[in-house]
Amino acid sequence: MAGSGGDEAATAAAHVLDNPALAALTGPHARFAERRGRVLRYPLDVSPWLALPDEPDARDWADLAALAGPGAEVPLPGFRGEVPEDWEITFRIEGVQLVDDGLDAAPDAEAVRLGPADVPEMLDLVARTRPGPFLPRTIELGTYLGVRRDGALIAMAGERLHPPGWTEISAVCTDPGFRGEGLATRLIRAVAHGIRERGETPFLHTSAQNANAIRLYESLGFRLRRRTAFAAARTPRRPADERSAAAVA
Repeated sequence: MAGSGGDEAATAAAHVLDNPALAALTGPHARFAERRGRVLRYPLDVSPWLALPDEPDARDWADLAALAGPGAEVPLPGFRGEVPEDWEITFRIEGVQLVDDGLDAAPDAEAVRLGPADVPEMLDLVARTRPGPFLPRTIELGTYLGVRRDGALIAMAGERLHPPGWTEISAVCTDPGFRGEGLATRLIRAVAHGIRERGETPFLHTSAQNANAIRLYESLGFRLRRRTAFAAARTPRRPADERSAAAVA
């Protein structure tokens, strides 16, 4: 029985959502992966998410520094450990990961699928509402739905990380002039409906401090799966070979 309990603990520790970017970039999103050693990332105009191994070693940090370049700020989603001494943490906030636990998913008659031609408007809406990173090619990660009024894009939501069997809902935002109409709720349900139709399960991330968003998501049928962290760090400002040469000199 003791061995069985250990196996169960190992299985729980290895859940695909514990390192969702790694699961996505080695799975359904492998076509986007830029790799150096065991470090993977999305192209910089697609998503800032990158994937470290669960327990990165010195070689992994060196590979990430080489991939990002000297003095670059790199995101470290989900990472709670210590960075090497020649790295600099630039920010760290607590986050939460929520998963579908009875969401009432349904299509929405007013929602339209957004495409590449809509990206300039999507970027403008994101700049005004700040739901989180959305870049020129983020739309390639999955389905994005929007609501238009008088031709103008006023709300949207879509898909981002895609670990096997799961799809993250992201970029949920509404123009301030149209808040209070339930557009975010309708779009979350519509995006979730498409995810469910593929036989997958919706999940999402948000800041642990965003109490309003968490209340909304839980009222819709999401539940807290785990607490996580969102951090970023700056790589060493000189490449490793230059630092080694300076030390020898």
